[in-house]
Amino acid sequence: MTFWLIILVLLVIGGALLVVPAMRRESTDQLTTRDALNKAFYRDRLDELEQDEQQGVIADRPELIKELQENLLSDIPYNEEPFSENINSEEPFSEKVNSEQPAWEQPGSPCINRWSLLPGVAVLVVVSLGFYLQTGGLTQVSNWQKTVAEMPQLRSRIANGDAQPLTMEDVARFGLGLRTSLLDDPANVNDWMMLGRVGMALNNAATANQAFARAYALAPDNKETKLGYAEVLTRSADPQDNRQGGEMLRALLGQDHSDMRVLSLLAFNAFEQGQYQQAIGAWEVMLKMLPEGDKRAEVLQRSIEQAKARSGQDQVKLGVEATLSAEASKHLPSQGTLVISVSDGTHPVPVAVKNLPISRFPLSLSIDDTDAMMPERLLSSMHQVKVRARISRDGLANPQSGDWYGDSAVQDFPGNGHIRVEINQQVP
Repeated sequence: MTFWLIILVLLVIGGALLVVPAMRRESTDQLTTRDALNKAFYRDRLDELEQDEQQGVIADRPELIKELQENLLSDIPYNEEPFSENINSEEPFSEKVNSEQPAWEQPGSPCINRWSLLPGVAVLVVVSLGFYLQTGGLTQVSNWQKTVAEMPQLRSRIANGDAQPLTMEDVARFGLGLRTSLLDDPANVNDWMMLGRVGMALNNAATANQAFARAYALAPDNKETKLGYAEVLTRSADPQDNRQGGEMLRALLGQDHSDMRVLSLLAFNAFEQGQYQQAIGAWEVMLKMLPEGDKRAEVLQRSIEQAKARSGQDQVKLGVEATLSAEASKHLPSQGTLVISVSDGTHPVPVAVKNLPISRFPLSLSIDDTDAMMPERLLSSMHQVKVRARISRDGLANPQSGDWYGDSAVQDFPGNGHIRVEINQQVP
């Protein structure tokens, strides 16, 4: 309401600047017209006095002229000085006075009708409002006001776990409402933390970092505040933020060694910084704390195996020797690809695959985690393996009719070893 009142006042001022000068001009023109009539009357009266003197009707013409001049001066007070200079002159000084006045005060100057200015005022209002609607932020302001009005409903949906989840658009509007609320209550720690989580959900690192930093500054001893700020710092692209986040997490872990959230963030931060041994240690502690049958154990185990593969401390290698049977050697194509695949012996999907151009046989090679098909399924995570060697004439991943292949038996895999495979069968 205040905004529109200001707009209205500005429009009134603009219209007044257009109309008032013209109205003053009209008033001045009216006054000028009266002066012109008085001067015309004076001139006519001088002519009459001259005629009366010639006819002998009057004998004291100078006195009558003086009286006539005084009457005219009393009716035109702002021209009193010029008239007084010619008080004893019979010259029609009205000509002199008339010639000294500005052109716009001369009789016959055009007058502007005040009502003719109304279209101009209307154009001023329409153009001003049009420019504002085109370039202003009326739509944004309207959406902002709507969001502020919906904040209680959005807060209720977040607090109620059974309510309909918020869409990304709802989350963005909720963040806008939080920023508005924090303008009125900048010391609200919970709202700052919620704004930080909104920033994380929207992948807005700057908003998340600033919001959690503000919350941490307001409540440095609050565990939730520390944990949220540490999480933002560990996900930052700035190495200095990562180090600071790690220090905060280690301090929190010193207060509670069994906090799974702290251990998880600490392991993630260590892994991202290349500190694989620390990450493995944190994940192994978490594994021991999980109840039996917990599904999170599989995720932790894969994470540990991936960290071990990255660090090279548990780099496994499987040696494979491929040979040809007498029948297969007769049908060996001149060109083709030797495909070596390793599975767990239970599922047909291979864990690791290696492709080599056909050369002389027997052929020896090694397979490790770098040949893994998926990062979450590594050769180092296998406890038993089965090897297949296939000669593909066209290099396709799937077996084709006529391809020669051979399978090994399922063998235990402690992390290293050697398996011999004879290619002696043909795909029907």
